[in-house]
Amino acid sequence: MRTHYCGDLSADLLDQTVTLAGWAHRRRDHGGVIFIDLRDREGLAQVVCDPDRAEAFANADRVRNEFVLRITGKVRRRPQGTSNAQLRSGEIEVLAHTVEILNTSLTPPFTLDDDNISEQVRLENRIVDLRRPQMQNNLRLRHRASRAARNFLDAQGFIDVETPFLYKSTPEGAREFLVPSRLHDGQFYALPQSPQLFKQMLMIAGYDRYYQLVKCFRDEDLRADRQPEFTQIDIETSFLDELQIRALMESLVRHMFREAAGIELPDPFPVMKYDDVVRDYGLDKPDLRVPLKFTELTDVMKDVDFNVFSTPAKDPAGRVIGLCVPGGGTLTRGEIDGYTEYVKTLGAKGLAWIKVNSKAQGAEGLQSPIVKNLHAAAIAAILERTGANDGDLIFFGADKAHRANEYMGSLRQRIGHDRGLAEKTWRPLWVVDFPMFEQEEDTGLWKARHHPFTSPKDGHEDYIESAPQKAYAKAYDVVLNGWEIGGGSVRIHRQEVQQKVFRAMQISPEDQRAKFGFLLDALQYGAPPHGGIAFGFDRLVAMMAGAEAIRDVIAFPKTQRGQDLLTGAPTLATEKQLRELHIRLRN
Repeated sequence: MRTHYCGDLSADLLDQTVTLAGWAHRRRDHGGVIFIDLRDREGLAQVVCDPDRAEAFANADRVRNEFVLRITGKVRRRPQGTSNAQLRSGEIEVLAHTVEILNTSLTPPFTLDDDNISEQVRLENRIVDLRRPQMQNNLRLRHRASRAARNFLDAQGFIDVETPFLYKSTPEGAREFLVPSRLHDGQFYALPQSPQLFKQMLMIAGYDRYYQLVKCFRDEDLRADRQPEFTQIDIETSFLDELQIRALMESLVRHMFREAAGIELPDPFPVMKYDDVVRDYGLDKPDLRVPLKFTELTDVMKDVDFNVFSTPAKDPAGRVIGLCVPGGGTLTRGEIDGYTEYVKTLGAKGLAWIKVNSKAQGAEGLQSPIVKNLHAAAIAAILERTGANDGDLIFFGADKAHRANEYMGSLRQRIGHDRGLAEKTWRPLWVVDFPMFEQEEDTGLWKARHHPFTSPKDGHEDYIESAPQKAYAKAYDVVLNGWEIGGGSVRIHRQEVQQKVFRAMQISPEDQRAKFGFLLDALQYGAPPHGGIAFGFDRLVAMMAGAEAIRDVIAFPKTQRGQDLLTGAPTLATEKQLRELHIRLRN
């Protein structure tokens, strides 16, 4: 139906007859001559309709925004002074010979040039929203990123293998979506959180290098970087050690950013151990563009007359942190109160602070409601360790270590961006040597930090049962500008080590068989050393696009309440459907 895309027209086609097809982006009547900006996925072309061709002009006069048109005409150069350098086709225009209206359109709920549309309106009218240049660019970027990943992995000998969506429910952390079976009364499938167990079995089956761009599903609370269904680049490989896997995957990420978005990432990515990352930044996915670091003050606060500090300082599981903000002395009390309310939403009880007006005057040069509760040695240690200068402000976190790390880590990043301290660059990081286990506060039971198939570091096998808190894993996350973009590990390939992990987690032999029997059976048939990683593909593309939420790089996303505003999902099932699935709803 057409000979060219609108955006592909150029002066190379002067005096040639072309046929275009697309949507009327806008129509303008200039004193008896009608101009139509015709749009397709490749861009815009200006079409001129004059009264000399009566039928074409009459049809052009009927055209309104978003009508679907087919136009044939001759390419000519635009009059001098009317070129548009912002368009690929900006040097030329098409003099219409015929204008055919293929379909009409209602008036859209918003114009495609409007950048101030609420997200609810955009998602309710997603078809129109997807026509906007920004969304078209985002989805084309997603396509390029997918192609770059596939090309890289294909060149490295990886094989694309599909794994099932109707899965067995397994305890891997997040809540699963369950799918009732019509054929098996009262039984359910689960939608996979990831293909973790299947990709391990593919390694045992000898496929050596596997990948898949795969949908995964988690029934969890949503936020800007989460969706109930999301896409992973899922990867597993045999006979490579941790360093080799990381080097290969780092090359993949650099290749994707370069090929899809023209972005050059640092080479190599820096590497930090988990304990060091948490000590300095609180979060295990720190935004390294923010230069602020924590100051350890736990030992200093054990004997101060301020229970907010001394109680967690004396607790073996507690921590007291200082965060010095250069120039933070200019913060108003209202701004400080705003940060206090922010950390309270993250579990903090409050937020202590000290303004350094004159460091030379010691306690007399400090402004804070807590200074009177701190002895001279503590004040001197705070000023020395934080390196605070006149005009700085120090925030304090004091709580159970994991809780203080979380809210102070988030505060560090928020303040860094609010105060203009964050660099305008790309700062990747490998976080390695994660603890194998973490202890549940309420039960005291040990659970896997990543998943129960993660291999311990060499020499840590004996800690798994005797001292789980000392066992560290061959686990690694890759972080970029404060977003975790991928995570993986070397897997356990020897059954005796896997049994130690299950015993440490107090998973009985009966539960092992019920939940993981198929994997345990597979491990008996010569499992090779293997490991892998999964990248959050939506997050990667969102970062390349500069999008604030992954919803902007997904064609048909859900809201933060898990709803599809376009189709109205989820919806109620009919009584007939429920009967067929052997399900009865409680009121």
